[in-house]
Amino acid sequence: MLTKHLIYVTGLPRAGSTLLCQLLDHHPEIYCPRHSSPLCPTLVGLRQHLSDNDFLRAQLDVEFDLVYQRLMNAFQGFMNGWFAETDQAWVVDKNRGWLNHIETVAQLDPNFRMVVCVRELGQIVGSIEARHQKTILLDFPDHLANLSRYGRADKLFADTGVVGGPLGSLEALQDISSQLQERLYYVVFEHLMQEPVSVMQGVYDWLQLPKAEFDPQNLTVKPHESDSYYRFKYPHATRTAIAAPQPHAVPSRIQQQLQQKYRWFYQTFYPGLLPQQESPPQ
Repeated sequence: MLTKHLIYVTGLPRAGSTLLCQLLDHHPEIYCPRHSSPLCPTLVGLRQHLSDNDFLRAQLDVEFDLVYQRLMNAFQGFMNGWFAETDQAWVVDKNRGWLNHIETVAQLDPNFRMVVCVRELGQIVGSIEARHQKTILLDFPDHLANLSRYGRADKLFADTGVVGGPLGSLEALQDISSQLQERLYYVVFEHLMQEPVSVMQGVYDWLQLPKAEFDPQNLTVKPHESDSYYRFKYPHATRTAIAAPQPHAVPSRIQQQLQQKYRWFYQTFYPGLLPQQESPPQ
């Protein structure tokens, strides 16, 4: 069994997960490294490696229940060891990949809590594009610099794109059981920026943790994760004060297509942004 209460922070890129982790770190009962974690891909890779192992499969043939329990113990033991440096009961692990492995998480950690960060899709595109214009002499990790703005948006929202991948995982959550859905808590970027104290109190209430006071205009800043890995296209800088960013200008063609293609997303999180559909003629 796990010896810590893990808070899995995940969601869409440019949707406030860095700020969320900065604020979670202000709670005296939460240990938050703040960096994106390799724990999720490590567990996924370990599962693949062990599943390909001939000796393990041979043991499963003979003593399936015993060997499968060994797998459970080994995975949970690795997770316990990952946070062995802290005595805090609550720990944060941030990785967008958790969103795609919720059923695996539920097997390893039946009492899991997953916080999902979302943001209006046009503003995600606008944020990425604005950063690209400031770093235009550097290419993206997936080589998008030579594309048009529309072409970049198309690649970003592809099934395996930086935005499209986690967005597809988010859409798939509607197919999981209600018991698992109750383990999810959604943080809307715009709400977090406008009312950080209220939003964080809601998170703590959901976690059943006591209230933690913090001043949105006087935050603790620690070293943030490396941006060179992302070619400086997706920065993770933290600041001493929360200030809502200015809205990004997004080409109307891109904005309209996002609202049409991902109508389910807007209906769930931003229903007020959807244009009113005309009534059919009588």
